[in-house]
Amino acid sequence: MSKIGVFICHCGENISATVDCEKVADAAGKLDGVAYAMDYKYMCSDPGQTLIKQAIKEHQLDGVVVAACSPRMHEPTFRRACSEAGLNPYLCEIANIREHCSWVHEKGEATTQKAIDLVKGLVEKVKQSKPLSSIKVPITKKALVIGGGIAGIQTSLDIANCGHQVILIEKEPSIGGHMSQLSETFPTLDCSQCILTPRMVEVVQHPNITLYTYAELEHLDGFIGNFKATIRLKAKSVDEKKCTGCGQCTTKCPTKKIPSEFNAGLGLRTAIYVPFPQAVPNKPVIDKNHCSYYTKGKCRVCEKVCPTGAITFDQEDTILTEEVGAVVVTTGFNVLSTSYFPEYGYGKYKDVITGLQFERLASASGPTLGEIRRPSDGKVPQKIVFIACAGSRDPAKGIAYCSKICCMYTAKHAMLYQHKVHGGESYVFYMDIRAGGKNYEEFVRRAIEEDGVRYVRGRVARVYEKEGKLIVKGVDTLLGATPVEIEADMVVLATAGVANKGAEELAQKMHISYDPYRFFAEAHPKLKPVETNTAGIFLAGACQAPKDIPETVGMASGAAVKVVGLLSQDQLVREPLVAVVNRTALPLVSTCVGCFMCQTACPYQAIGREEIKDRSGKVLKTVAAVNPSLCQGCGTCVSFCRSKSIDLQGYSNEQMYAQVMALLNN
Repeated sequence: MSKIGVFICHCGENISATVDCEKVADAAGKLDGVAYAMDYKYMCSDPGQTLIKQAIKEHQLDGVVVAACSPRMHEPTFRRACSEAGLNPYLCEIANIREHCSWVHEKGEATTQKAIDLVKGLVEKVKQSKPLSSIKVPITKKALVIGGGIAGIQTSLDIANCGHQVILIEKEPSIGGHMSQLSETFPTLDCSQCILTPRMVEVVQHPNITLYTYAELEHLDGFIGNFKATIRLKAKSVDEKKCTGCGQCTTKCPTKKIPSEFNAGLGLRTAIYVPFPQAVPNKPVIDKNHCSYYTKGKCRVCEKVCPTGAITFDQEDTILTEEVGAVVVTTGFNVLSTSYFPEYGYGKYKDVITGLQFERLASASGPTLGEIRRPSDGKVPQKIVFIACAGSRDPAKGIAYCSKICCMYTAKHAMLYQHKVHGGESYVFYMDIRAGGKNYEEFVRRAIEEDGVRYVRGRVARVYEKEGKLIVKGVDTLLGATPVEIEADMVVLATAGVANKGAEELAQKMHISYDPYRFFAEAHPKLKPVETNTAGIFLAGACQAPKDIPETVGMASGAAVKVVGLLSQDQLVREPLVAVVNRTALPLVSTCVGCFMCQTACPYQAIGREEIKDRSGKVLKTVAAVNPSLCQGCGTCVSFCRSKSIDLQGYSNEQMYAQVMALLNN
């Protein structure tokens, strides 16, 4: 015979204003199996919890129903109170009579009756409940960070400074990401390399960080606390242990006219190269696609001039396997291909460039050593037009979202131009100015009011060349769509921030979600902004959406805290509300027929296959098996199971049936 306690909360007036709580308690006390029922103004308060604990002990209750607010609010509170009183916490259920009753109905008899019905259903469910034990999972105290931009650097340092081992992998020859390409950063206009380089050096020197550059993730298996990562170290054709970084090979290489990726195609590099002067590690890599030895079978000049014999043309890719407890994805973003803008003449006219190319022109380490010069003839432009929202907020281009950083870096570019070219004229065509960060609005106003940047609110329809000038045609919507035509020496496009190439493939390798634009999706936009739908895998930076540096760094530290919180435990304790495949006596073993529809339907890859063997080792049956460490308790497998062999603990078929029948048998 069940001995269930029912506790009705007034929630101040949130519930009692529309529900007669005393009547609900009186009706609950008359239900079959209820040994004790009461109401109290604030059941979640310390005195309210004490009342529950005392009732459990005095009446030897074997189940508890608390009629209060949403389980999301106080289910852990009441379960903890039951546990402290000696009752299994999973024998406690919450009847939501606030959101499901008092907040959605007027005061009246029908509202009170609905509250009674909700309590009645939960009482019947508790009668079918069974004690459950928390799931304990061992944790590998090591983290994997994928991507070596500022987000990956910050995440790695924060985790490592807390005493945990970190493996940082970066697909390029050096860490640094897009931030290393910037000249100065808004809104303070401090040098990007000055604030980034010390962090890069700290990463490579930190005893808790293992850095692999020119590396990519091949596979990721396992689950939270126990991932197994397969990493491919691409052959650099240079023995880093022997290489001293003297630079002899790069200066003597005869293949010198390869467009530099770091300089966004404006500068040139050699076939064996270091991406930029402050690169970490500062060791060269051979580009096999352009090296004469790999393409034609001859040359080997770098091998001859290398004083330490570090060149190894026969070097092959290396595959590593690392066991980690958590993974942080910090793979960053890219900029929209300029092939999307034929109307702006990019590719047709050399002096139409992207914002990233302008960064390299303005940088002291760039192809012009910081002087603003036109790519076509090297002359200093006296008039520049900056076109904001080039691709962003443009459904016709397939990108409806705002890239967030363009307004600010366009203002920065115009400001830098005015500082470097005294007497020059700069114009900005914009849709709206979105300067939402600290000191951002002031920064834009400074560009307009102090540096004389002229802002024109309107779209640019066309850019074409006439008599050596770029003609920019648009409209000024603040002046009644007045046509505007400007003769410019250079045009700079603030191109949209987009997901990295290969982001979709990486997401599929890691079993994490991504949105229609191929940015990685967080588990919840507000409550879990750095977590993914796969437990143990976290996000940071612009791989989730375009972000500026302060937001990226903050998000990276947030992800690091989540990882450190996970790795600081010896075991991960999880709720046991997971799916289970039934087991029966021989010879049936289980009603599972082995169709594995559940395996294909599971969004968390939590279902595998288990062979049931007899004592001699003969396989009797192959059935589905749920990995409780991966299962998130969504119940998808339960609905897909043809033989009804899977149940969700805490929400079994018997519990659901009993709850429904209680409502139908009023």
